[in-house]
Amino acid sequence: MWGLLLALGAFAPAVGLGLGAPGASVLGLAPPATTEAPGWTPAPRSSPAQPPAERANGTSEQHIRIRVIKKKKVIMKKRKKLTRPSPRVTARPLVTTSPAGTVNLTEKQEPGCPPLGLESLRVSDYQLEASTSQSFGLGPHRGRLNIQSGLEDGDLYDGGWCAEEQDSEPWLQVDARHPVRFSGVVTQGRNSVWRYDWVTSYKVQFSNDSRTWWGSKNHSSGMDAVFPANSDPETPVLNLLPEPQVARFIRLLPQTWLEGGAPCLRAEILACPVSDPNDLFPEASVLGSSDPLDFRHHDYKAMRKLMKQVNEQCPNITRIYSIGKSHKGLKLYVMEMSDHPGEHELGEPEVRYVAGMHGNEALGRELLLLLMQFLCREFLRGDPRVTRLLTEMRIHLLVGLNQPVSWQGSELVGWAEGRWNHQGIDLNHNFADLNTQLWEAEDDGLVPHTVPNHHLPLPTYYTLPNATVAPETRAVIQWMKRIPFVLSANLHGGELVVSYPFDMTRTPWAARELTPTPDDAVFRWLSTVYAGTNRAMQDTDRRPCHSQDFSLHGNVINGADWHTVPGSMNDFSYLHTNCFEVTVELSCDKFPHEHELPQEWENNKDALLTYLEQVRMGIAGVVRDKDTELGIADAVIAVDGINHDVTTAWDGDYWRLLTPGDYMVTASAEGYHSVTRSCRVPFEEGPVPCNFLLTKTPKERLRELLAAGAKIPPDLRRRLERLRGRKN
Repeated sequence: MWGLLLALGAFAPAVGLGLGAPGASVLGLAPPATTEAPGWTPAPRSSPAQPPAERANGTSEQHIRIRVIKKKKVIMKKRKKLTRPSPRVTARPLVTTSPAGTVNLTEKQEPGCPPLGLESLRVSDYQLEASTSQSFGLGPHRGRLNIQSGLEDGDLYDGGWCAEEQDSEPWLQVDARHPVRFSGVVTQGRNSVWRYDWVTSYKVQFSNDSRTWWGSKNHSSGMDAVFPANSDPETPVLNLLPEPQVARFIRLLPQTWLEGGAPCLRAEILACPVSDPNDLFPEASVLGSSDPLDFRHHDYKAMRKLMKQVNEQCPNITRIYSIGKSHKGLKLYVMEMSDHPGEHELGEPEVRYVAGMHGNEALGRELLLLLMQFLCREFLRGDPRVTRLLTEMRIHLLVGLNQPVSWQGSELVGWAEGRWNHQGIDLNHNFADLNTQLWEAEDDGLVPHTVPNHHLPLPTYYTLPNATVAPETRAVIQWMKRIPFVLSANLHGGELVVSYPFDMTRTPWAARELTPTPDDAVFRWLSTVYAGTNRAMQDTDRRPCHSQDFSLHGNVINGADWHTVPGSMNDFSYLHTNCFEVTVELSCDKFPHEHELPQEWENNKDALLTYLEQVRMGIAGVVRDKDTELGIADAVIAVDGINHDVTTAWDGDYWRLLTPGDYMVTASAEGYHSVTRSCRVPFEEGPVPCNFLLTKTPKERLRELLAAGAKIPPDLRRRLERLRGRKN
């Protein structure tokens, strides 16, 4: 789907890829191309790359990102006030009084207000209302920041809220369910491949009962403030209120919008909780975790510092190493966790988590930092589950493959900014396409006798010095070759689903098509294990993130059946190494606010641990030379009925993930006679030992003797003479 969207970007309005509107130019702090409403005075602005600065009185200055649209006009509609505005509420350090004397609450002192949760789905559909809607797919429940539409307009999953064209006084309303301190609003236009629709200015009103409303006032004139909104569909625009307001309801009232379009928007509301000493309202749900971990977003410097702290706290089970450098010269650090860090132990599998492939998908990075803290802490406490994990496997955590270009969060940078690395390369499309050469060989009947069904070599074009291969991608490929990984997960964000290989459709140019691997049963099991233990994915009351309801299929999907991804790391890992890897889309919000991290950790903690434990599923063993009892490297392990083999590591050990059942397994190696045996995988936790002893062929024995300068044994000489006689 990404490829199709990119192709459409040349003539379509901006969609989730962050495409600019035709005729638009970014002019920094230029004013919006709209007529100022009476009584509006622009708030101070600063560079959009900086976070909101604090004023001395505790409120925040207003920062706005604006694009000027040329050759476009906006219309302005005169509106009647909904109600007579009540006296303005002003946030004070301790106490605020709402209109009509309905609520008196003591505020919690916080430096800034987090998102209310429209993007992260903490705000449910029934909390959103609107004056009118053009259709169900453009209803108020779709007015969420960064929500993405499908390719078809007019379906149930459109890209924003849109009022009816004849609605003279449109509004979008959010019920916080409890009194909160509203401090700001972030807006976008409608996400659509086919249309341009965005609001260029709006007013804001508040209420405690949804009947009596008062507006946000301009400091200088005392009139209702009119806030500048968007000048393209995708760039988020932040407006901080002149004075924070304590209320339960907030309304956004579009004043002007793009000529020829409709009043359409997506929004996020910034709001701080307030205390309720009189218990006038139901208790608000609290996002939290009982684990004493560092729940913050970490830039590169903070990430290194935290990893060093974990290493110093648990030096006997951790090791920090680098697999290479990024395009910007930053080291790509990995945290290794095991009872014997730094060495591959015979019979112990290697597993990995990779986060940050897309720089704007920050949750995976923070979850891995939390995971390493948790494993260290619980190991020191003697937790049996964690102790077993660290003694039975070696865990590698690649925290930040692609460092983000911005740390402002998705509320300010939008859906796509920071996705690519600093070269403009999407790392998830940058691995070698091995699928095509495998499928062409299969169509020609060359697999597996002429062309192997595993460990396919890199194409020649991919190894050339001028090949478009990011240094991050090359580093990961070399990392895969050095360590015999068995199991992996690639952590992404922006959805709630687990996708599994193949990620690329077998039919050329097909946008989506079910394309399973020979190990489809294993991949479906692995995906189901993570989805089935993830709290958010198992929440039956949650709504879909964007335009597909993955809960109908257990929150798992074949990657190619979702949208084709040529050059994905998952497919490459399966075809070039022994490793089975899935992609986990962790959250609807790619860059959740810090105060949401504890809940995100609780949503994923058990899933992260349970998924690692699946490396025990299947068979494992060592392939040895019968005479020397030394391990045989690169021996091939083939399972009857599954057209995909794995190989042994340098000391002869192997792991083959399989679902429960009876299997005929063959071990073979160059210079040895093959051996086949039956291996049963029970439903109980494994892995099941399945070892092999291989005997050298006479030809191999002769080669070794001649290489050593030894005389040929009489029995072997006579056998060779008989063979020569048969040929003559």
